[in-house]
Amino acid sequence: MTDRPYLLSGRNTIIHKLRKLDLIIVNGDENDKPPIIVTHKGVKRYSGRVPENKREAKMMDAELVDITMGEVFGDEKTLLFVQTINGKEYKVDYSKSDSDLFIKIHQDSVI
Repeated sequence: MTDRPYLLSGRNTIIHKLRKLDLIIVNGDENDKPPIIVTHKGVKRYSGRVPENKREAKMMDAELVDITMGEVFGDEKTLLFVQTINGKEYKVDYSKSDSDLFIKIHQDSVI
């Protein structure tokens, strides 16, 4: 098995661990749950074209993470927590994807 640039924790937490690769996270149907991008600086809504496959994502220096796949969480999530390399944890609330509350800092660790 290849080494992934992220770790899974619990039932809804992704920990980004590799600075040189961004994570493009998709959660089921793109129309109803927008993709997000995780960089070493933070998390935001992804507005670019979502790669068709993992190979195409690698060419963009990114890792495509579909959280509905069995090797990740196996189902769509309404609430997702993402911890970035800089120690911040973000709460992504897909039920609020049309508002400013979609992505918020959940915890800011003191390192």
